[in-house]
Amino acid sequence: MKLFILIIIFLLCFLPFSCSKSEQKKQPPPVPVVISEVSMKDVPVHLTAIGNVEAYSTVTIKSRIEGQLLEAYIKEGDEVKKGQLLFLIDPRSFQEAVKQAEANLLKNRAQLEFAKADLERYEELLKDELVSRQQYEKIRATYESLKATVKADEAVVEHAKLQLSYCYIRSPIDGKIGSLFVHPGNMIKANETQIATINQIVPIYVRFSIPEQELIRVKKAMTQGTLKTEVILKASDTNYTAVGKVVFIDNTIDPATGTIKLKAEFPNKDKMLWPGQFVNVVLTIGIKKNALVIPYRALQMGQQGHYVFVIKQNRTAEIRQIKVGFRFGDEVVVEDGLNAGETVVIDGQLRLTPGAKVEIKNK
Repeated sequence: MKLFILIIIFLLCFLPFSCSKSEQKKQPPPVPVVISEVSMKDVPVHLTAIGNVEAYSTVTIKSRIEGQLLEAYIKEGDEVKKGQLLFLIDPRSFQEAVKQAEANLLKNRAQLEFAKADLERYEELLKDELVSRQQYEKIRATYESLKATVKADEAVVEHAKLQLSYCYIRSPIDGKIGSLFVHPGNMIKANETQIATINQIVPIYVRFSIPEQELIRVKKAMTQGTLKTEVILKASDTNYTAVGKVVFIDNTIDPATGTIKLKAEFPNKDKMLWPGQFVNVVLTIGIKKNALVIPYRALQMGQQGHYVFVIKQNRTAEIRQIKVGFRFGDEVVVEDGLNAGETVVIDGQLRLTPGAKVEIKNK
């Protein structure tokens, strides 16, 4: 009996100790996390959209005369300058037309000079009453007729020279030439055959649309100065950013989509923006003062909305539901749920649970 009592006492003393050791063994180790502080700062208010790059101006090259294309002085894809000679259409028939018109002009000018001298003689004879008024008027009419003929010949010469100038097709703008649709040796029809297209890409436009609800904010921002616009091209290894300004707001809202079109101009001196490209457009319409900001990496999504893990002073994790504002870059504005100076987890959330101990690995 005494032995039984001793065994019971021994077990009662040993069990709490072993339970305590077991519990200590079962307690999980701290979760390694990276944290960031909730900061307060002024942040730009952005509107984002998908834009399409457009040429600043586009010119379709056609011939104003009919003839055979003799020469192409450029290649596909060349950069061209305003006034640069691009193509030559066979000028021989037009050169002959100029010569013929100039010859007729010389002939009629000679006749005009003779008629002028004749008129001057008849004027003297009329003063001395050696000829009749009728004879004088006849000579004068001949002179005036030849004078009009010379003016008409001068117009014919100018027209012939103009037609000849059309044989030499020059670039009307600075730009980049595209594919050639006609090559030397082919016949060209006047005002019909498309030879090539030139796109001016310095500067360049980006066209995009915004919801009609944002139009008031955009117009208000424009009254305060130039509306800063950025385009972002995402590549596999890097991103390209260019800064421009809004230069056009359409005069009609599209009732089918509820959006309005805008157009921004970019210097594009490096020629990275290309007609037809799709780009991300970021429109800065204001500044939000004293905004609470956290890294976008801290944001988690659950059944009740967005949440973050907040690290308390005792280094345990707490789930906090938050109300999220707009995102800019790698950060996001928090409208409600956090205070400045609190710390949130930005890496290691997958292993966290409410109340879990953490080990901070920032350094």
